[in-house]
Amino acid sequence: MTRPARPLVAIPARFSASASALRHAAEVTARALAEAVWRAGGEPVTLHPHAPGGRRDPAGTAERLARFDALLLPGGGDLSPYRYGAERVHESVYDVDDEQDAFDLEAAAQALRSGMPLLAVCRGLHVVNTVLGGTLHQDMGGPGREHRHIRHPVRLAPGSAVASLVGAGTVRASCYHHQHIDRLGTSLVVTGRAADGTVEAVEAPGAGGWFLGVQWHPEDDAAHDAAQQSLFGALVRAARGEDR
Repeated sequence: MTRPARPLVAIPARFSASASALRHAAEVTARALAEAVWRAGGEPVTLHPHAPGGRRDPAGTAERLARFDALLLPGGGDLSPYRYGAERVHESVYDVDDEQDAFDLEAAAQALRSGMPLLAVCRGLHVVNTVLGGTLHQDMGGPGREHRHIRHPVRLAPGSAVASLVGAGTVRASCYHHQHIDRLGTSLVVTGRAADGTVEAVEAPGAGGWFLGVQWHPEDDAAHDAAQQSLFGALVRAARGEDR
Protein backbone atom coordinates (compact mmCIF):
# COMPACT_ATOMS: atom_id res chain seq x y z
CA MET A 1 0.00 0.00 0.00
CA THR A 2 1.40 3.36 -1.05
CA ARG A 3 1.77 5.84 1.79
CA PRO A 4 0.16 9.23 1.12
CA ALA A 5 2.57 12.02 0.30
CA ARG A 6 3.45 14.34 3.12
CA PRO A 7 1.60 17.66 2.76
CA LEU A 8 3.93 20.58 2.08
CA VAL A 9 4.15 23.09 4.92
CA ALA A 10 5.75 26.40 3.94
CA ILE A 11 7.88 28.05 6.62
CA PRO A 12 9.22 31.50 5.71
CA ALA A 13 12.95 31.59 6.46
CA ARG A 14 14.51 34.02 8.88
CA PHE A 15 17.48 36.13 7.79
CA SER A 16 20.61 35.44 9.82
CA ALA A 17 23.95 37.24 9.75
CA SER A 18 25.79 33.93 9.93
CA ALA A 19 25.30 30.21 10.42
CA SER A 20 27.59 27.33 11.32
CA ALA A 21 29.63 25.98 8.37
CA LEU A 22 28.40 28.68 5.98
CA ARG A 23 30.63 31.42 4.61
CA HIS A 24 27.79 33.88 4.05
CA ALA A 25 24.72 35.32 5.69
CA ALA A 26 22.00 32.71 5.88
CA GLU A 27 18.29 32.06 5.61
CA VAL A 28 17.28 29.65 8.34
CA THR A 29 14.44 27.62 9.82
CA ALA A 30 14.68 26.45 13.42
CA ARG A 31 15.44 22.73 13.46
CA ALA A 32 12.97 22.15 16.31
CA LEU A 33 10.21 23.72 14.23
CA ALA A 34 10.97 21.63 11.14
CA GLU A 35 11.21 18.46 13.21
CA ALA A 36 7.83 19.14 14.85
CA VAL A 37 6.22 19.42 11.41
CA TRP A 38 7.99 16.24 10.26
CA ARG A 39 6.87 14.27 13.32
CA ALA A 40 3.31 15.36 12.58
CA GLY A 41 3.57 13.88 9.08
CA GLY A 42 4.24 17.07 7.14
CA GLU A 43 7.08 18.05 4.81
CA PRO A 44 8.63 21.29 6.13
CA VAL A 45 9.80 23.55 3.30
CA THR A 46 11.85 26.68 3.95
CA LEU A 47 10.53 29.55 1.85
CA HIS A 48 12.70 32.45 0.69
CA PRO A 49 11.18 35.64 2.19
CA HIS A 50 11.25 37.77 -0.93
CA ALA A 51 9.25 41.01 -0.71
CA PRO A 52 6.23 40.83 -3.02
CA GLY A 53 5.48 43.06 -5.99
CA GLY A 54 7.46 44.79 -8.68
CA ARG A 55 9.68 43.51 -11.48
CA ARG A 56 11.70 41.31 -9.08
CA ASP A 57 8.64 39.29 -8.12
CA PRO A 58 6.53 38.69 -11.25
CA ALA A 59 4.83 35.57 -9.90
CA GLY A 60 3.67 37.12 -6.64
CA THR A 61 3.29 35.65 -3.21
CA ALA A 62 -0.11 34.08 -3.92
CA GLU A 63 1.30 31.98 -6.76
CA ARG A 64 4.30 30.97 -4.67
CA LEU A 65 2.04 29.77 -1.86
CA ALA A 66 -0.35 27.95 -4.21
CA ARG A 67 1.95 24.92 -4.41
CA PHE A 68 1.83 24.40 -0.63
CA ASP A 69 -0.79 22.81 1.61
CA ALA A 70 -0.26 24.91 4.74
CA LEU A 71 1.70 27.87 6.11
CA LEU A 72 3.60 28.08 9.38
CA LEU A 73 4.65 31.61 10.38
CA PRO A 74 7.54 31.23 12.87
CA GLY A 75 9.04 33.46 15.51
CA GLY A 76 11.80 35.96 14.79
CA GLY A 77 12.73 39.61 15.20
CA ASP A 78 10.31 42.47 15.71
CA LEU A 79 7.93 43.87 13.13
CA SER A 80 8.62 47.47 12.23
CA PRO A 81 6.19 49.51 14.38
CA TYR A 82 5.14 51.60 11.39
CA ARG A 83 3.48 48.47 10.02
CA TYR A 84 0.77 48.81 12.67
CA GLY A 85 0.64 52.60 12.69
CA ALA A 86 2.96 53.44 15.58
CA GLU A 87 4.53 56.90 15.38
CA ARG A 88 7.44 56.14 17.70
CA VAL A 89 9.83 53.20 17.95
CA HIS A 90 10.73 51.84 21.38
CA GLU A 91 14.46 51.48 21.98
CA SER A 92 14.06 47.75 22.65
CA VAL A 93 12.79 46.97 19.12
CA TYR A 94 15.34 44.74 17.36
CA ASP A 95 16.15 42.80 14.18
CA VAL A 96 13.69 44.72 12.01
CA ASP A 97 13.97 43.81 8.33
CA ASP A 98 11.66 45.49 5.85
CA GLU A 99 11.81 42.69 3.29
CA GLN A 100 11.06 40.08 5.94
CA ASP A 101 8.12 42.16 7.16
CA ALA A 102 6.72 42.68 3.67
CA PHE A 103 6.85 38.99 2.81
CA ASP A 104 5.45 37.70 6.10
CA LEU A 105 2.58 40.19 6.04
CA GLU A 106 1.66 39.33 2.46
CA ALA A 107 1.97 35.59 3.07
CA ALA A 108 -0.32 35.84 6.09
CA ALA A 109 -2.83 37.93 4.16
CA GLN A 110 -2.89 35.45 1.29
CA ALA A 111 -3.29 32.45 3.61
CA LEU A 112 -6.16 34.09 5.47
CA ARG A 113 -7.82 35.15 2.24
CA SER A 114 -7.57 31.72 0.64
CA GLY A 115 -8.37 29.63 3.70
CA MET A 116 -4.96 27.95 3.71
CA PRO A 117 -4.29 26.23 7.06
CA LEU A 118 -2.14 28.58 9.12
CA LEU A 119 -0.25 28.19 12.39
CA ALA A 120 1.28 31.45 13.66
CA VAL A 121 3.97 31.32 16.37
CA CYS A 122 5.17 34.33 18.40
CA ARG A 123 6.20 36.90 15.74
CA GLY A 124 3.89 35.01 13.39
CA LEU A 125 0.99 35.86 15.71
CA HIS A 126 2.05 39.52 15.64
CA VAL A 127 2.07 39.40 11.83
CA VAL A 128 -1.47 38.00 11.64
CA ASN A 129 -2.75 40.49 14.21
CA THR A 130 -1.21 43.34 12.21
CA VAL A 131 -2.67 42.10 8.92
CA LEU A 132 -6.10 42.15 10.56
CA GLY A 133 -5.73 45.72 11.78
CA GLY A 134 -4.45 45.09 15.29
CA THR A 135 -1.52 46.66 17.13
CA LEU A 136 1.28 45.57 19.45
CA HIS A 137 2.77 46.66 22.75
CA GLN A 138 6.33 47.38 21.63
CA ASP A 139 7.86 46.40 24.98
CA MET A 140 6.48 44.68 28.07
CA GLY A 141 8.65 46.54 30.54
CA GLY A 142 12.01 44.85 30.87
CA PRO A 143 13.34 42.16 33.24
CA GLY A 144 10.67 40.78 35.53
CA ARG A 145 7.84 41.70 33.18
CA GLU A 146 8.93 40.47 29.76
CA HIS A 147 8.45 36.82 28.84
CA ARG A 148 11.98 35.79 27.90
CA HIS A 149 13.39 32.35 28.68
CA ILE A 150 10.43 31.46 30.89
CA ARG A 151 7.88 28.69 31.10
CA HIS A 152 4.55 29.59 32.61
CA PRO A 153 0.96 28.34 32.64
CA VAL A 154 -1.50 29.65 30.05
CA ARG A 155 -5.22 29.53 30.77
CA LEU A 156 -7.20 28.30 27.76
CA ALA A 157 -10.78 29.24 26.98
CA PRO A 158 -13.26 26.39 27.54
CA GLY A 159 -14.50 24.99 24.25
CA SER A 160 -11.71 26.61 22.24
CA ALA A 161 -9.85 24.71 19.54
CA VAL A 162 -6.55 25.00 21.37
CA ALA A 163 -8.03 23.64 24.61
CA SER A 164 -9.47 20.72 22.67
CA LEU A 165 -6.10 20.02 21.07
CA VAL A 166 -4.09 19.97 24.30
CA GLY A 167 -6.88 18.24 26.20
CA ALA A 168 -6.77 20.56 29.20
CA GLY A 169 -7.79 23.99 30.45
CA THR A 170 -4.19 25.07 30.94
CA VAL A 171 -0.93 24.44 29.15
CA ARG A 172 2.65 25.14 30.24
CA ALA A 173 4.17 27.41 27.61
CA SER A 174 7.78 28.13 26.66
CA CYS A 175 8.08 31.84 25.92
CA TYR A 176 10.66 34.17 24.46
CA HIS A 177 9.20 37.58 23.69
CA HIS A 178 9.15 41.18 24.88
CA GLN A 179 6.15 42.26 22.80
CA HIS A 180 2.53 41.16 22.76
CA ILE A 181 -0.87 42.04 21.31
CA ASP A 182 -2.34 45.40 22.28
CA ARG A 183 -5.44 45.96 20.12
CA LEU A 184 -6.82 42.70 18.80
CA GLY A 185 -7.19 42.32 15.05
CA THR A 186 -10.60 42.08 13.40
CA SER A 187 -12.25 38.63 13.59
CA LEU A 188 -9.73 37.31 16.14
CA VAL A 189 -10.86 35.86 19.47
CA VAL A 190 -8.58 35.48 22.48
CA THR A 191 -8.51 31.84 23.61
CA GLY A 192 -5.49 31.85 25.91
CA ARG A 193 -3.97 34.24 28.45
CA ALA A 194 -1.03 34.27 30.84
CA ALA A 195 -1.57 35.11 34.51
CA ASP A 196 -0.58 38.73 33.83
CA GLY A 197 -3.22 39.05 31.12
CA THR A 198 -0.88 38.72 28.14
CA VAL A 199 -2.68 37.31 25.11
CA GLU A 200 -1.18 33.87 24.50
CA ALA A 201 -3.54 32.26 21.98
CA VAL A 202 -6.01 33.51 19.39
CA GLU A 203 -8.39 31.88 16.96
CA ALA A 204 -10.68 33.08 14.17
CA PRO A 205 -13.91 31.06 14.43
CA GLY A 206 -15.43 32.63 11.33
CA ALA A 207 -12.40 32.16 9.11
CA GLY A 208 -12.63 30.09 5.97
CA GLY A 209 -9.75 27.80 6.95
CA TRP A 210 -7.99 26.31 9.96
CA PHE A 211 -6.08 28.92 11.98
CA LEU A 212 -4.36 29.07 15.34
CA GLY A 213 -2.00 31.73 16.68
CA VAL A 214 0.08 31.26 19.83
CA GLN A 215 2.42 33.69 21.57
CA TRP A 216 4.61 30.92 22.95
CA HIS A 217 6.99 28.54 21.14
CA PRO A 218 5.42 25.05 21.02
CA GLU A 219 8.42 23.72 19.10
CA ASP A 220 10.61 24.13 22.21
CA ASP A 221 8.90 21.23 23.97
CA ALA A 222 7.12 19.38 21.17
CA ALA A 223 9.61 16.51 21.07
CA HIS A 224 8.61 15.38 24.57
CA ASP A 225 5.28 17.13 25.24
CA ALA A 226 2.25 15.73 23.41
CA ALA A 227 0.24 18.87 24.16
CA GLN A 228 2.71 21.04 22.25
CA GLN A 229 3.13 18.53 19.42
CA SER A 230 -0.66 18.45 19.02
CA LEU A 231 -0.60 21.95 17.50
CA PHE A 232 1.61 20.74 14.65
CA GLY A 233 -0.51 17.63 14.28
CA ALA A 234 -3.60 19.78 13.82
CA LEU A 235 -1.86 21.91 11.19
CA VAL A 236 -0.83 18.85 9.19
CA ARG A 237 -4.29 17.28 9.43
CA ALA A 238 -5.77 20.51 8.13
CA ALA A 239 -3.18 20.52 5.33
CA ARG A 240 -4.43 17.09 4.33
CA GLY A 241 -7.98 18.42 4.30
CA GLU A 242 -9.05 16.37 7.30
CA ASP A 243 -10.07 19.30 9.52
CA ARG A 244 -11.52 21.69 6.96
